[in-house]
Amino acid sequence: MELKPVPATTRGPATTFTGDVYVDLVHRGEEPSKMIVSRVRFTPGARTNWHSHALGQTLHVTEGIGLVQTRDGRTITLRPGDTVHTPPGEEHWHGATAGNLMSHLAMFEGDGSGDGTSWREPVTDEQYHAAHQQ
Repeated sequence: MELKPVPATTRGPATTFTGDVYVDLVHRGEEPSKMIVSRVRFTPGARTNWHSHALGQTLHVTEGIGLVQTRDGRTITLRPGDTVHTPPGEEHWHGATAGNLMSHLAMFEGDGSGDGTSWREPVTDEQYHAAHQQ
């Protein structure tokens, strides 16, 4: 058993996020584990770019209200206690609603050559606002 030190909170980079996003690394597995867990906090209106994960991703909402949307337009509103899984390769984005903060645990596995995330373009304001209507 080992108590791990708490790393400093980092700001989500503008290359992969829109708005103010803060990331706390909870766990990064050491071989043979490839598990990565982060607590991600989104301010109102903040969101990820479109992206996918080589081995899928599970999000567990801890506070606030958020959205997750897939490329085909399916949108899920997320509330505390909700858990959503995106399968390997499914392009999606997630973030806070326009009027609420949202915090979630992001859990996924690295793919051996990194964290397995393939980042794409930003979600446009039009896409983001349309997701609120679904």
